[in-house]
Amino acid sequence: MVGLLFVALTERGCNRRTGILFSSGFGLRSCFPSINFRVHSLLSTVVVYVIMETAFIKTPLGTAKLEGDENGLSSISVLDGEQGVDASVPESLEDAVSQLREYFDGKRTVFDLNLNPKGTDFQKRVWDALLEIPYGKTTSYLNLSKTLGDVKAIRAAAAANGKNPLWIVVPCHRVIGSDGSLTGYAGGLHRKKWLLDHENPVKQQSLF
Repeated sequence: MVGLLFVALTERGCNRRTGILFSSGFGLRSCFPSINFRVHSLLSTVVVYVIMETAFIKTPLGTAKLEGDENGLSSISVLDGEQGVDASVPESLEDAVSQLREYFDGKRTVFDLNLNPKGTDFQKRVWDALLEIPYGKTTSYLNLSKTLGDVKAIRAAAAANGKNPLWIVVPCHRVIGSDGSLTGYAGGLHRKKWLLDHENPVKQQSLF
């Protein structure tokens, strides 16, 4: 995955981690010759390609795929089927990998990570609300929409909940039906049940 940003041409150099293109005058060059770039202004700016880094780790629920860069963690997803894991982890993802492992080992109840998910303003509002649901507790889709200030937004809130790109860290698994049913879950209901039991093996407590 590739993102774009702009930088000023100030000196000759090359940052191989981000693929930043530097030069003096008109002699532009790329850290990655196979990647094309467009010059927006030969005098001031060039397009810079920021490389999204990826790591695969084993969890009790399957292989987790983590994506991010120096700007933060963008995505965590769980994969079905066999997937190899990485022997080494990119520096930008080390904290996320470490904290996820602590979570599964029962040693962490709160994550402390720089998050950088991609989504609409409304989706990000929903994901921020999910972060307020404490470990070991649950809330309903109805109460989630009330938290957002619009009880009629229950369907939109549920849809945004389902689009959550940060598995576990943004705890969409803690949202259940008003009748206590698990309802839908992108990772599969068996994983949702496992996570809720892991966080509170005796009995889930409702937030409301």
